[in-house]
Amino acid sequence: MTVPLLAATGLVKHFVASRSLLGRPARTVRAVDGVSLEVMPGETVALVGESGCGKSTIGRLILRLVEPTAGTVRFAGADVSELRGAELRAFRARAQIIFQDPYASLNPRMTVGDMLVEPLLLHKVMTAAAQRDRVGQLLALVGLDPGYARRYPHEFSGGQRQRIAIARALAPEPKLIVCDEPVSALDVSIRAQILNLLADLQRRLGLAYVFISHDLSVVKHIADRVMVMYLGRIVETAPTDALFASPRHPYTQALMSAIPLPSARAGRRRRLLPGDPPSPTAPPAGCHLHPRCPHAEARCSAARPELEELMAGHRVACLKSGEIALDRGSLPAEAETPAHLKRLLAAFEAHALE
Repeated sequence: MTVPLLAATGLVKHFVASRSLLGRPARTVRAVDGVSLEVMPGETVALVGESGCGKSTIGRLILRLVEPTAGTVRFAGADVSELRGAELRAFRARAQIIFQDPYASLNPRMTVGDMLVEPLLLHKVMTAAAQRDRVGQLLALVGLDPGYARRYPHEFSGGQRQRIAIARALAPEPKLIVCDEPVSALDVSIRAQILNLLADLQRRLGLAYVFISHDLSVVKHIADRVMVMYLGRIVETAPTDALFASPRHPYTQALMSAIPLPSARAGRRRRLLPGDPPSPTAPPAGCHLHPRCPHAEARCSAARPELEELMAGHRVACLKSGEIALDRGSLPAEAETPAHLKRLLAAFEAHALE
C-alpha cells in the first residue's frame, strides 16, 4: 500500500479580525474549518472554489507558513508541527511553493542567478562552480537560456518570470510543490505553456502538486483529483473525470455551469445560486450553503454534513446528495472546452520542453 506523501487531518485556521478594548478577540475569520486531504507521490490534487473560500490558507498551512488553530500536517510520515532546526530546514527543501503573481514574487534587486543560488545556499553545500552549473541546469529545465542568469526580473515577460519562479522552487529538489494560482495572472496562450511545463516536470522529476485554482477549465487538464471548497470546508472530492462527469453537490454543479462556453449559441442551463457567500466571520450553522441552496430543507440549517462516499473515490458533503438529480444540461460537455486552449495544449504536448 502506497503511503501518502502529504496527509493533513482536521485542519482549522482562525484569524483574529479585530479585538476588544481588553485585547480579546472580537471578530474571528474562520478561514479553514476542518479540512483533511492526502496527496500521493507524483499526484496532482486540485483545490478549487471562489475567492475567499480558504484555498490559499490551506496551501500555507501545508507548508507551515502559518500555524494551524487545530489539526495536523504529516509529510513523509513526520508531523510538520514538531519539526525544528535541521529537520525543519530539510522539510522546507522538500516542500516548495509557486506564487500567483510573477511580478510580485521575484525580487527586482536580484539577478535571476542570485535568486536561484539563494535556495542552494540555504539547503545545499556546493562550490561556486557547482552553483553556476546548477543555475544553468535549472534555467534550461524550465525552457530558458542559461545566459539569462545575469538579467533582472524587469527584463522578462510574465510567462518568463513564472518560469523563473518555477526554477527557483525546483532548486532544492522538492518532492511537493504548492501551486497557488500559478497561471491566473497570465494570458491564455501563456497559461497553456506553463501548464504543459508543470505536467512535463512532474513526469520527469516525480513531483506531487497541490494545485490551487478557481478556474475549472484549467484544473480539468492538470489534476488527478479535485477537492471543491466552499467557505472553509470541502464539499465534494472525486477523481477529475468522475467529478466533471457527475458533480453531485449543488455548489459544484453551479461552478460547472459557470464554465465559459466557446460559442454564444451553445446551449447550457446556468445554475445560479441566489445571494452572496456568507461572511467567514459569521458562517451559517449546519451546511454553510443552505441559505443559497435550491434544495435546502430545515435539517440543512441544523446538521453539519460530513463527506460521505457515493461511489469509489467520490465523496460529497450534502444531506441530500442521494436525492439531487443530475442536470446534464448544465454541465460542460467535452466539446465545450475552449477550442483555443485545447489547440494550444495539444501543440505544446506534441513539442514538450526538453
